[in-house]
Amino acid sequence: MTAQDDEALLDAKASILTGADMWSLPAAPDLGFPGLTMSDGPIGVRGVRWTGDPSVALPSPTALAATWDVSLVQRVGALLAQEARRKDVRVLLAPTVNLQRSPLGGRHFECFSEDPLLTGLLAAAYVRGVQGGNVAVTVKHFVANDFETERMTASVTVSERALRELYLLPFEIVVREAGPWGIMSAYNAVNGVRMSENDALINGVLREEWGFDGFVVSDWFGAHDTVAAALGGLDVAMPGMLSPFGPPLAAAVREGKVPPEVVDAKAARVLDLARRTSAPAPATRYDGAAIAREVSARAMTLLRNDGVLPLAGAPRIALIGGLAKESRIMGGGSAQVTPERAVSAFDGLTAAGLDVGYARGADPSERLLPATVPVSVIAKVADGSVLAELDQPEAVIQWVGQLPEGIDPGALDTVVLRGTLTPGESGEHLLGLEGTGPFRLTVDGETLFDGVVAPESADPFASVFFPPQTVFARALEAGRPVTVEVAHRAGAAAGPVPFLGFALLHREPRPDADSLLAEAVRAAAEADVAVVVVGTSKEVESEGFDRTSLRLPGRQDELVARVAAANPRTVVVVNAGSPVEMPWRDEVAALLLTWFPGQEGGHALADVLTGAAEPGGRLPTTWPTVLEDCPVVDVTPKDGVLEYGEGIFVGYPAWQRAGTAPAFEFGSGLGYTTWSYESAEHTEGVLTVTVRNTGARPGREVVQVYLSPAVPDPERPARRLVGFAVAEAGPGESTTVTVPVPDRAYATWHDGAWRPNPGPYLLHTGHSLTDTRLTTPVEHT
Repeated sequence: MTAQDDEALLDAKASILTGADMWSLPAAPDLGFPGLTMSDGPIGVRGVRWTGDPSVALPSPTALAATWDVSLVQRVGALLAQEARRKDVRVLLAPTVNLQRSPLGGRHFECFSEDPLLTGLLAAAYVRGVQGGNVAVTVKHFVANDFETERMTASVTVSERALRELYLLPFEIVVREAGPWGIMSAYNAVNGVRMSENDALINGVLREEWGFDGFVVSDWFGAHDTVAAALGGLDVAMPGMLSPFGPPLAAAVREGKVPPEVVDAKAARVLDLARRTSAPAPATRYDGAAIAREVSARAMTLLRNDGVLPLAGAPRIALIGGLAKESRIMGGGSAQVTPERAVSAFDGLTAAGLDVGYARGADPSERLLPATVPVSVIAKVADGSVLAELDQPEAVIQWVGQLPEGIDPGALDTVVLRGTLTPGESGEHLLGLEGTGPFRLTVDGETLFDGVVAPESADPFASVFFPPQTVFARALEAGRPVTVEVAHRAGAAAGPVPFLGFALLHREPRPDADSLLAEAVRAAAEADVAVVVVGTSKEVESEGFDRTSLRLPGRQDELVARVAAANPRTVVVVNAGSPVEMPWRDEVAALLLTWFPGQEGGHALADVLTGAAEPGGRLPTTWPTVLEDCPVVDVTPKDGVLEYGEGIFVGYPAWQRAGTAPAFEFGSGLGYTTWSYESAEHTEGVLTVTVRNTGARPGREVVQVYLSPAVPDPERPARRLVGFAVAEAGPGESTTVTVPVPDRAYATWHDGAWRPNPGPYLLHTGHSLTDTRLTTPVEHT
């Protein structure tokens, strides 16, 4: 091989270590590399297009975790592999295994749990499901990326023990139990070293200690320094725009700053990724809507029930709340997908044949939704001539990284959204636009706005996922069509990262807030049962920013209190991905968490309310009474540093050490039957547990096992989850499950290694953290 051939080979290897564009790696024929496409998850597979390419939308990861069901989560992974194959995607950017360290974490809903074992075991099942379909994962975000504020620049200061026992542990479990083909490095630094450059954690812990043999990809725009990232263990820097890899990496080799064998190893891992994902798809086919409905029902977590559920007979139901008709099926950010349908609570209860009357009552947000009208998307060049024209069913576009086929970003000047709106009623309608930059909004040719909208956040992701809205009132006549148009000067589309995102907004006339509340109270008083749906909004739970409060937004707390006073048979449904304060929780007949329930959430809710399905969820995180009670809260770096000063005491161990009772503890949740715990026997690292269904219905119980030192140790959690299993039985039947309790459960990390702690222990087996029915002594040697 000539020197010229060597140079060409180096360039080819470097080329496949960065993106060809926003989502794909380029083909390299000389290396036998066909190229491949990546896509965001974790609740669906978006593909390369943010809008116009429907995807199955599953419940949020907090909902998946609430099932505590590894077999169900593995089926979810298999479905996602099928979806990825359908969209020609070979790498799914999921699952997220960061911990729910603070309830204020803006991306809390995208993580499984506050507990590292529950997180790791469920994530391992997810990975086995996805990779069983010959689609790769990238387990993310490695590591300690448990906050959104300054997430791209902040450094986390964390002890070695907390890093090992909490934040690294889910990744270790997934690597050892599921063999993931990819890991995504986090934006943040850990103890002063950027994770995209962290040799000690990537090359040392991940590769050498754990034996990880897959590829490591940066979070998007999370790699900065060519040499530091190359030597620090990063394999692929994404996306292709503004990347420090590709030609800069080849140049660093030629300059002697990066050894050629480092690039050889990275290229080999990417070639191995192509080999692993080239196998044909499995023959088994999965029904996406059916799995989404099943998971949603299994995840629903019943926290209070005076017997009103399941509903009996044919009650008149007052369904109340803005979220009952406009349910939030997913959290905001890169996890967003566009499903073919989204079944609201109103849709689901009506389809089930229930006697439903609706009252809005209150909304979680004053933000408008995109207009529900078909629109033409018209792309124009500077002289006004049409470059391309597309039709789509929704009045919103989001083009990230690449534009639709046929639209040259260099030639594009203006994009127009044009639709015909036929008002359902006369009165003052709200019309507007969502987005930043220069816009013109017109109604039947009349200009309502012509100007520039400035961004409200310095975080580019927040500007993408939560752009400002500009809204105007306009009197419209029922039945009289009007042409509504938003024109946007699309300068950002020609930048290094093509991006275009904006929407046409509309809202029908609506009574004032006091009238809506009064109407809801009247409806509740006249009904047999009131079902109130409350929750969070896009402003509250999203990637790009952290929460500032756990209170329900708007006047939703007032709505619940007033409805409960009017009807003692009030069921509250909480549509949120993470904890909220519920000051009325003791005043209502039933309290049901649906999390972010995915596209079939309304059908699943009807199944649970009527008893066609049992609410199978158990809390994967602690829900406080008020934020001030939470032992770990801080998510705001100071001078660029976030101190994890609480050490290993995160989640329920921190609550137990503080001695404060939460509103609802870790692991809690009710079903529609009752259970007795009959025996628990420990032999050779396995706990065998027999439980009996003592109720009148078939049911499922999550058997939870917690370990505590027989002699309390202030340096260790009072109790720590060491295993769990799902038990199923019919009325009066007993069943037996086995729960492994590995040696690691008794060890702690100190002096650079896992050290055993011999002595007497207690295994507590039962229904939740402290609702444990059996205690088994164990002597660990």
